[in-house]
Order: sequence, then C-alpha cells, then structure tokens
Amino acid sequence: MKLDKHQSNQDIFSLPGPQGNFLLGSLIDFARDPLLFMTQCVREYGEITPLRLGSKKVILLAKPEYIQQMLKDRATFTKSMALKSMHALLGQGLLTSEGETWFRQRRLAQPVFHQKRIADYGEIMVTNTQKMLANWQDGDIKDIQSEMMHLTFSIIMKTLFNKDVLEDEAHDVAQAMQISSEWMITQRKSLIPFPEIFPTPSNLRYHNAIKKLDKYIYRIVDERRSSGEDPGDLLSMMMQARDEDDGTQMNDKQLRDEIATLIFAGHETSANTLAWTWMLLSQHPTIQTKLRLEVEQVLGDRTPTFTDIPALKYTSMIIKEAMRLYPVVWTIIADTSRECTIGNYHVPGDCTVITSQWVMHRWERYFEEPESFKPERWAEDLEKRLPQGVYTPFGGGPRTCIGKNFALMEAVLLLVTIVQKFEINLIPNQSIVPEPTITLQPKNGIKVVLNKLPQPSVIVA
Repeated sequence: MKLDKHQSNQDIFSLPGPQGNFLLGSLIDFARDPLLFMTQCVREYGEITPLRLGSKKVILLAKPEYIQQMLKDRATFTKSMALKSMHALLGQGLLTSEGETWFRQRRLAQPVFHQKRIADYGEIMVTNTQKMLANWQDGDIKDIQSEMMHLTFSIIMKTLFNKDVLEDEAHDVAQAMQISSEWMITQRKSLIPFPEIFPTPSNLRYHNAIKKLDKYIYRIVDERRSSGEDPGDLLSMMMQARDEDDGTQMNDKQLRDEIATLIFAGHETSANTLAWTWMLLSQHPTIQTKLRLEVEQVLGDRTPTFTDIPALKYTSMIIKEAMRLYPVVWTIIADTSRECTIGNYHVPGDCTVITSQWVMHRWERYFEEPESFKPERWAEDLEKRLPQGVYTPFGGGPRTCIGKNFALMEAVLLLVTIVQKFEINLIPNQSIVPEPTITLQPKNGIKVVLNKLPQPSVIVA
C-alpha cells in the first residue's frame, strides 16, 4: 500500500519499543536469544514493536492483519538481506528469487508438486523408513534428530533423482547443508558479519562446501540430459516443465538452483519437525499410545499408503500441534522496498519487517494453554477458525511453501510407519534446547531409547 502524501499517519518509529545499547540497539539481545527477545517484545509492547538492530531499523509484527499484509504484498515487502545472503547455496531458487524470476520459476515448478504426482512418492517414503527400521534394534540409543535427518535426506534424494545416493555423495551434499546452517548462525551472532566474499575461515568453508554440492548436482543434470531417460522423478518433471506463456524450459543453472532449494527445504525442515514430534510424544506417553491405537485401527498390520492419510486424523493433529509448538520456520523476515503504511502507521522504505511463528503460535490470545501439547485442540477445524496470519508453519500468501503437501504427507507416513514398530522414549536428564538457525532445531540433538514392539505371530496353516 503506497502512502498518500495527504495522510498524516503516525511515524511507526515514534511508538514505544526496546532501547537497547546506544550503538548496537537490541542487536546483542536478539543475537543471544531471538525467540525470547521477540516474545518479550510482543508481551511488553503489543502487536507492533519498532526496534533497532545495529544500524538497521526493524519492525516486529504480531497482529494477524499486519502479518497478512506483509505476506501478501510481495512488491512492497521483499526478500530480506538475510535470505539473499544465502545466494551461494540457493541461487535464484524459489526461496530467494523475486518478481518475474520468482513468478516464472513458481509457474514452472507448480505442476511438479500437484497432489496426484506427489502421491506417487508415498511408497518411496515408507520403503526408506522401513529400511531404516531394519537397522534399529531393541534398546538402541539414538539421536532421533540425526536419524530423521538421514531418513528425510534419503527420501528427497530418491524422489529428486530416482537413485540411492552413495555414502560419499550423501556426505558432500549433507555437509553442504550443515555448513550452510552453521554459517548462518555465525552471521546472525556476529556483531559485524563479514560479507561472504571476504576470505574468512567460515566463508571459505561455506564456499568449498557449495562447490562440492554444485559438482554433484551438475553431474546428475548432465547425465540425465545425455541419457534422455525419464524415470518419473522430480528432476525429470522439472526438466520437462514448460512455461505456459512462452514454452521455455529451465536451463541448467535454474535446475541447479531449484534442486539445491529442494534438498535444503525438503529434508531439514521435515527432519526437524519429526524430531520435535518424537520429543513431544516421548514426553506425553498417553498421546503416543493414543496415536498407536489410531494406527492399529486404521491400518492393522499393513503398511500405510497415501490413501490412508485422510483416516489418520489424530496423527495429522499431532503433526499440526508439533508444528505449532516448534515451528521449524520460526520467523519470516522481509525488507520494505518503498515507504508504505501498516495499519495507521507510516513505514519508511529500506527497513526490515519481522514476524515470528514461535511468538504467534504460543500466544494465549489465540491458543488456550499455549505451552501445552494438546493435539485435540485441532479438532473441529481450529485452523480455519483462527485469524489468518496466526498459524503459519508454511508461511502464507502467494509464497506459501510449494512443498507443503509433500511435507505433510511425509510427516504422517513416516510417523505412522515408525510407531507401528517402535516405542520411542527420551533419555532422562538431557538438556534439549531449541536453536533458531535457518530452521528451528535441537541444539544438541534429542537422545532416545528404542523399544521394539512385539509383532503379531505369523500363523502357518
């Protein structure tokens, strides 16, 4: 919304907010614990809080209609510099691109994620989970976050490339993603972050990892183009996709950027969602038992398929509740490309606007007993009854995550397949700390003990 020069809207930075340090503003508090800092700001100052992070003017939004404006008006609220700083990893993929580039890429990629197509990947998800379970033993102690990372990585690589990745290939790709997360933490916590072109040890490590990732992706794209094969995987679909306006296809660089984005967004987010879900289920054994009862009633002894998901209602509520309490996308950040108004307030161009799923999802204004794990709260279409902008685990507006249906299907099928075979319990007296990196992940992992469930006896006639 452009500002009418005849309006006399209040300057948003005249509102009360944290003063912080004379030189750095609230940068130190934000860098130390952004989840706590943003929660305190909203509780103390309300639905709109101006603040300063170093030299940057920032606005924290917590009013649903303001959040919706931010999510929908992509011409005014553009991708943040923090996300654009990941250009080396994600290039001009859907997460980082803007304007016509984003619109064209979204149009090309949309058919790839049509529900009828992603349904075919349900079998891959279940099969890979069963392979993992075959290596689990009763009494094993595991880091469930690490296990979920390996599992979702194997699934995204199989659905992308229709191949089981070799150990050294998997190491290079997974390492690039891990190093990128570590690099982002370093950048956020640095009072004076060095641009990635500076040859610091952190930047050099980051770029070396990206080079290995690029080598792997370009080799697979080249091999696929040379062979002319069409195994029906996501890569083939993206290579065949044509722009409905001009009939053009993605070139190798565009394919590389979308593949890197899918690997990044398609395994780390799902893995952390599942890790937090297992932590919550372990802390609430009665809910884990109720989950198992639903699985037994719906499936019996057979393996789940995509068609079972509508009947697994309580399972889906568990996933929704885990994403409420531990949203892996914990904040959305945008920069204003021009002056505008938010509510009755004048907002200058070139400032940063933030909203936080962590804050909104845990606000008693919208959720009764917000700190409690209560999957039943999602019965009777709670999500539809909430104001738009309150519950946004996949973002919102035109840039809602394109892989939302893929991710929800994967979370349900993996959870159900595991709960058929094992009960998972937390190792006591461990410190589980949410760490907001690119995604919200447990800082030191989540240690669990595996208890294998007795399987029904096979009766031979």
